[in-house]
Amino acid sequence: MKIKLLVLLLLVSGNVSFAIPKSEKKALIDLYHNTKGNEWINSWDLSSSVSTWKGVLIEDNHVVSITLFNNNLQGSLPLTIGNFENLQVLNLAFNNLKGEIPVSLFNLKNLRVLRLGKNKLESTIPKEIGRLQKLIHLDLFDNNISGEIPNNIGEIKNLKVLSLSFNMITGVLPESIGHLKKLERLEIANNSFEGQIPETISEIVGLKTLVISENSFSKKFPKDILNMPNLAVLQIQNNNFDEKYLEKLVLEESDLAVFDFDSDKKRFTKKDLKDIYLNKAIIIAETKFEGHDEVN
Repeated sequence: MKIKLLVLLLLVSGNVSFAIPKSEKKALIDLYHNTKGNEWINSWDLSSSVSTWKGVLIEDNHVVSITLFNNNLQGSLPLTIGNFENLQVLNLAFNNLKGEIPVSLFNLKNLRVLRLGKNKLESTIPKEIGRLQKLIHLDLFDNNISGEIPNNIGEIKNLKVLSLSFNMITGVLPESIGHLKKLERLEIANNSFEGQIPETISEIVGLKTLVISENSFSKKFPKDILNMPNLAVLQIQNNNFDEKYLEKLVLEESDLAVFDFDSDKKRFTKKDLKDIYLNKAIIIAETKFEGHDEVN
């Protein structure tokens, strides 16, 4: 009798270790159905335990990571995507997602990595983005994102990567960008930004990559950006900067900007800033994405 009771307790405790709240399981199932889960490259067996579903990581009976990178997701994100209270990583990049980004997603206050790049999402970046205080990596690269960047983007103090290139974002780049002191990559190429580059960018001392090419930025390019200690990649071509001022600036500055791009299988790592800006044949580098997510 005692042996049977022990076996029963072990079985029950084993099941509990893989249990997640009904609201989270519903959200996973909604995601599956909304994005044609039966056609995914790596699909889920809905009759099996959630712990066996590829790309889903469970800790302490909660979903903490969903990674379905390049998995042929087709359709829209469900409203229930906001059910994952403990979610830290949401990586749905390189799929065929359409429609708007549900506002409920911005309720995920523990989110550290949000990667929705290389989809067909049609949305704006809502002011609710400021709720994601723990966010480190924000990738909306190559979608149909429109509207302006809300000023409270500067409230996401832990942000290291902001990747918004190849969208339809308009307006000016908020001065609050300079509040992102931990930012290492700022990539906003191929949009419709205008106005002046905020001089506050030069205050982000850890910035390594600044890609602002193929926009309508104008006036004088901030001199202090050229002297940023950790800046390794700078792309500014095909804007409306004051070319005479830029040429004079380059002649006066002794340091070379580092420029990184791939063209005809040739890889250049250093160019004079003047050459970068004035050479219209230069092809902008697309941000490289991998399936691995770093949350440290």
